[in-house]
Amino acid sequence: MGFGPPQGRPTVTGDEIAAIMDPPQRVRALRNVLGATGDAIDPVIDLCRPYVAGLDRLPRDGRFLLVGNHTAFGFAEVLLIPQFVRRELGIQVRPLAERGLAQAKGFGGDLVAAYGGVVGHPETARELMQHNETVLVFPGGGREMPKFKGEQYQLSWAGRAGFARVAIDNGYPIVPVGLVGSDDLFAPLNERDSMLGRLSQSLSERLTGRGDMAMPLVRGIGPTLIPHPQRMYLEFGDPISTSPPTDTSYAHWVDTVKATTQQALEQILADLQDVRDHDPYRNLNPLAWSKAAQPDTAISLPSSAHH
Repeated sequence: MGFGPPQGRPTVTGDEIAAIMDPPQRVRALRNVLGATGDAIDPVIDLCRPYVAGLDRLPRDGRFLLVGNHTAFGFAEVLLIPQFVRRELGIQVRPLAERGLAQAKGFGGDLVAAYGGVVGHPETARELMQHNETVLVFPGGGREMPKFKGEQYQLSWAGRAGFARVAIDNGYPIVPVGLVGSDDLFAPLNERDSMLGRLSQSLSERLTGRGDMAMPLVRGIGPTLIPHPQRMYLEFGDPISTSPPTDTSYAHWVDTVKATTQQALEQILADLQDVRDHDPYRNLNPLAWSKAAQPDTAISLPSSAHH
């Protein structure tokens, strides 16, 4: 999920813009179902005891841009980030999604829209920000998800400054948010520049037109594809102001905001990996449940007011 440089990207239609804040009735109905489902899965999430830090750093007005890292499968961060923001602030997060996902036909597209997802494009982001929505973007997009050996928790943001531009243009602070754990579910077996890695990239280029979406060979427990039990570690960083100083150019400020955000997120990921490495509960061993590492700030509990 995310958007890249606007050059060469298709524009969004007027209907897509209008549907962002005024979705069809079927999407509104499905959104209510998802809201109830979110409440229902809170106990399941708590049972796995994810490590969550920094919720107290979130701006209380909900007017901020969450900027995160995509992990190998992209599921955990898309679930956990909105879930814990909803618990803390009682608001729905609006993810910016890859065009193919956001524009899916039928039930799949309705599900993405009901979850709050919109096409990742500067115009859709601006529309959300003009309505003071909480927005979530993964600048690396889908290309950040395939993790070859040695690439776990690395950001792939080359040429991806669109999030900084749109945040600056709309006076939105940026909250970096990092997730560690999902890249550890499976172990990649080959490096990107290995013979198998190059073959995978060649096949991906032929089949999809995108060599950067090539997948490595992976294994789970033993030689199987059963994922390793793995605790999730999530941290929200301090808000980063995007208000430009008077003595710098717009282009330089965009580069500065992007670099500052990337450095902050990389530090969060490094810190979380350190927590994980020293956590007795990292592999979800029930005997270590009571010894699980916890942040200094307690996790907010679900509230009946957060519907």
